Amino acid sequence: MSKWIKRILAIVVIAFLLFYVFSQPQQSADAVTRFFDSFKAIGTFFTTLFNSLFGQGS
Repeated sequence: MSKWIKRILAIVVIAFLLFYVFSQPQQSADAVTRFFDSFKAIGTFFTTLFNSLFGQGS
């Protein structure tokens, strides 16, 4: 893609995010919380997996 198309797409995405944050702040805060909670769940999964594979604490 050319640079100007990427720039236009970036501006549209940023404008949508700003609109979403200002029009529905509680829902956007919940979405951010769920996004970071998913990383926490992935970390917990891998911690449990490695502990069960390598016998940490057994």
